[in-house]
Order: sequence, then C-alpha cells, then structure tokens
Amino acid sequence: MGKVYIPKDYKPILDLRQTELGIQYIKDFFQQNLSAELRLRRVTAPLFVLKGTGLNDDLNGIERAVTFPIKDLSDQKAEVVHSLAKWKRMILADYAIEEGYGIYTDMNAIRSDEELDNIHSLYVDQWDWEMTIGAKDRTIDFLKSVVRRIFGAIKRTEYFVYERYPQLTPQLPDDIFFISAEELLKLYPNMTTKEREDEITKKYGAVFIMGIGGDLSNGEPHDGRAPDYDDWSTKNSEGFSGLNGDIMIWNPVLGHAFEISSMGIRVDKEALLRQLEIRNLMERKELYFHKRLLDGSLPLSIGGGIGQSRLCMFCLRKAHIGEIQASIWPDDMRQTCSKNNIPLI
Repeated sequence: MGKVYIPKDYKPILDLRQTELGIQYIKDFFQQNLSAELRLRRVTAPLFVLKGTGLNDDLNGIERAVTFPIKDLSDQKAEVVHSLAKWKRMILADYAIEEGYGIYTDMNAIRSDEELDNIHSLYVDQWDWEMTIGAKDRTIDFLKSVVRRIFGAIKRTEYFVYERYPQLTPQLPDDIFFISAEELLKLYPNMTTKEREDEITKKYGAVFIMGIGGDLSNGEPHDGRAPDYDDWSTKNSEGFSGLNGDIMIWNPVLGHAFEISSMGIRVDKEALLRQLEIRNLMERKELYFHKRLLDGSLPLSIGGGIGQSRLCMFCLRKAHIGEIQASIWPDDMRQTCSKNNIPLI
C-alpha cells in the first residue's frame, strides 16, 4: 500500500492535452539548456548492465536491482540500472571527453523497492550527466558554480513554461542558497532530516544541501549515499565533509521541500579507498569499475541526475508524479486520487 498526500482543494491547472504538451516543452527546452550550460554531448545509455561488474548504482545499499538471465551468455545475470552514476564516468574515459566538457543521457530505471507516494514511482526517468574536471576543480567553490548553472537552467525552464501557460506563475527565487548538512543539523537540532529540509527550503525557496552520505555530529548521515561515486568524506574549504549534495526547491502544491537533483564531485582514488573502508566494502576493489578507477584509467569528474518527471511535476504544478508518467500504483491510491481530482495516467 502506498501513501498519498491530498492537497486541500486541489484541481489541476492544466487539462490532459495541455499537460502532455507541457511535458514535451519542458523536456526539450531543459535538456537543450543543460547541454549548452555545462557543455554536454548527448550519448545513448543502457537500460541494464551485467551483474558483478560494479557498474550499477547501489543507491543506499539495500535496494534490490531487477535482474534477469541472458540466454546467449549462459544465463549470466543482467541488472536493470538504478542510475548511471558509474557508467557515465567510464564513458568519459572511453570517449576521451576533454576537461571542461561532458555527456548527458536519458536514464530510465526500475526501482522495485521504492515506497510509492506523490513523488516516488517504480519508474525513474532522469537526465544523467557527467563532466570531466581537473584536480584544481575538486573544490566546494567549483561545485557551487556548477549548481548555480543548473539552477539557472531550471529557472529558465520555469519561465519558458509560464510564457506558454500564463496561469503557471513562476515562483523560484533569483539565487539558490547553500548550506551544509552539518550546519543544517545545528540550525534545527530537534527536527528530523525531512523536517530540516522543509524548514530551510520553505525559507529560501531553493537550497543546495552539501555533504550527504557521511555521518554528521549526531552520528547519522543526512541521507544515504553509496561509497563509490560521490565524494562525501573529503574535507572541503569550509571545514565540512563532502563535495556533493542535493538541489531542493519548495513545492507550493505539496507544501514540502522537493528534491530535483542529486549530484557531486566524484571520488578520486583516495576518497574511494577511504569510503570503502568506512562502509566495510573493501572487497569492491576487485570489481571492474573500481579497478579502472584505482589504476587511473578513469578521469576526475563531477556529475549527477536531474529528475525529468519531477521537473515536469514542479513546473506544471502537479500534485502527483503519476500525473506526469505512466506507472503502476496501488488500487487504493488510484481510487483516492480519482476522488480528489488527481488524474493518474
């Protein structure tokens, strides 16, 4: 059984036809802006990878990947990707993408263990992107500069939608606010993680929460991160651990903080070994991806994922991600949504 939140007096601003056109407008406009802003080349991505290579994203380390046997490979198992966090870095190397340039792709995933609600679906669609960087760029200032460029593309997309549908008034602030997860904990020590996100995002409209994955001063991480893509353990120039984070924007329909992107500077050799040791996963050193990183055949990089359905959901002021994408929902959720003016596709 999923959970669904019903906004008071909710009624879709756009009808089904307008919504479908709006989705197309947003996806076409945003990816062109993202590509130009970060100098990214579009590439074709896999839906599945071989199990045991270390290429799949482990997310929080507990989610089960959808697997299936491949007849022509003696029933060797393949996994539907959770995301392409590690695959993209290999493509930067294999395509010899030079420093300051990168790639982006449409990432489609199935996350069968997802807890279904207004913003979580079994089906995940993202723009996954990755950029080659130099050692000098592994800083918090560079991370912030990339976040601002992505946020600029999001703001332009929101205004682009407003020009076509004037009833959808822009609401994003002029700039995005930066705060570390540790600073946020100290600011609201008696709140849960989600409550802290809501409080800070409601105040500023758009926030980048930095340093997600490592334990904070209360002994708990702000949120889970795998040890082998984002660098969440290196001390940055501001004295906090972590060169990664989440872009959060205030969702006026749901009345909550809304994660639109998870991103970060990726681990170098030292950070990978440190984080594998922290998580007691040193055996991963023998996997294909990890061997390539440790032998120096993968470039330094920064990258992340930007939710396609979530961006559409925000810009079109929808209450449920099922108004944007076709997926499977519990019968009781469909019935509840139907009774409350939330038409699930």
